[in-house]
Amino acid sequence: WPCSCAGLFADTESFLMKNAKVKLCLQASPMNGDLLLEDCNPESDFQDWSWQGDSLMNHGTQSCLSIVGTDRVQTSLCGSVGYTSWDCSNSLLSPLGSSHGYLVANRKGIALDNVRGLKAQWQDAANRSVCEEKAEQDRHFPAALASTRMSEQTVDNTTLALGIDQKELEDLLWFFRREDPSTWNYSVLALSFVAMILGLVLLAINVARNRKKKIGVYKEAVQTAQPAELEAKQALVPLQEYSPPEPRKQEPQDQRSGDVVVQWKDGTVTSLYAEKPEEAM
Repeated sequence: WPCSCAGLFADTESFLMKNAKVKLCLQASPMNGDLLLEDCNPESDFQDWSWQGDSLMNHGTQSCLSIVGTDRVQTSLCGSVGYTSWDCSNSLLSPLGSSHGYLVANRKGIALDNVRGLKAQWQDAANRSVCEEKAEQDRHFPAALASTRMSEQTVDNTTLALGIDQKELEDLLWFFRREDPSTWNYSVLALSFVAMILGLVLLAINVARNRKKKIGVYKEAVQTAQPAELEAKQALVPLQEYSPPEPRKQEPQDQRSGDVVVQWKDGTVTSLYAEKPEEAM
């Protein structure tokens, strides 16, 4: 079983590379591979670096710190032409197998120079030397490699316990890797279509039942209201038929001037003072 060393390197802890002189952090440009000095930002992947063996890899661009030409420093694909291996000692970074000097920060940016002052010293966010980060990575790598070998041995023991040799197990793994998933994809698509149709049918049935229920409630309310309305009309008819007789008005008899006439409640009209015959006088 081959060793996946790339996965081991990917698990190494990243850190910022801050220059001890300018107090700015080394940042990789995602456009052209140039290197910048910016304010330190732990949230930026383009300022995250990690040791991959003797190489410094930027997590934002997934490229390594390299030398292009005579003294130009930038990022390029790890393992490409250029110096991707660095020697780290006393916070100083210098390319392995070369006399170009040390990685320094100046007004122009990042370059190589033979000076050994603060501008050539690189630290992490906790002001520790980046060489300490490399030392920790060198200590963790053998342990991770040993753990990988133990897992491989465990897999070999498992295959022996199952009665399957390594060749057959590799064939099975290859079969499952190259299996065509089209049948499964079409099956899932068909099941999704059936589920959608079933959902629409259930929705239509529910709407029809609700509508039928509302119509039944309306008819029941109408049937209940009709007897009450009929009773109200029947109670109203006798009241309309009954009307008290109007009192008949009697035409007043011939009245003379000076007579006092009284009209009573029953409609009769009489003179208040009866006329006395002249003979009685």
